[in-house]
Amino acid sequence: MLLKLIIIFIFLFIFYHLLDFIKLKRKKKVVNSKKLTEFNKKNFNNWMNLTKKERYDLSKQESVNYLDKRKLLLDEIRKEYKKISKVNSEKNTNK
Repeated sequence: MLLKLIIIFIFLFIFYHLLDFIKLKRKKKVVNSKKLTEFNKKNFNNWMNLTKKERYDLSKQESVNYLDKRKLLLDEIRKEYKKISKVNSEKNTNK
């Protein structure tokens, strides 16, 4: 009885560590996949070798980065417009 229990415990222990190893390997693949910053003909095969989830995560991250860049650009445009309109209003009041 005790021997069976020990064998089951060892089996579960090995199985658990095997799953951890597989997860670690996948994480490394995702980390390596972050080198793909954009889609082009040169990295097309690398892109297609990624799993569907990894491709989705990369495209989602790219989308978030693009949105952030657009927000920053819009803020700069607004600031510039305020400066220009302020200068124009001052010129109009001085006339």
